[in-house]
Amino acid sequence: MVKFLKPNKVIIVLQGRFASRKAVIVKNIDDGTHDRAYGDCLVAGIYKYPKKVIRKDSAKKTVKKSRMKAFVKLVNYNHIMPTRYALDVDLKDMVTPDIL
Repeated sequence: MVKFLKPNKVIIVLQGRFASRKAVIVKNIDDGTHDRAYGDCLVAGIYKYPKKVIRKDSAKKTVKKSRMKAFVKLVNYNHIMPTRYALDVDLKDMVTPDIL
């Protein structure tokens, strides 16, 4: 079978707290580990997207609406849906499993 879940692939999380959020695969673990006996991947994504800013918003409200929140998580392959898109930025050096 062809391995299509590779690093820098854009995915959508289907289950859990971050369901329907977009993320990028940083590292994939096909064989599983002692703790997790299934294939999973380390993903980094956006938890809270910026909201639309209009001209009459105050400066304080504009800053609050422009905020984003990110997440890093180990996710089972069954709980993600890959998209046709890939990211050009290499996140492997910035995000490691030790962060968890």
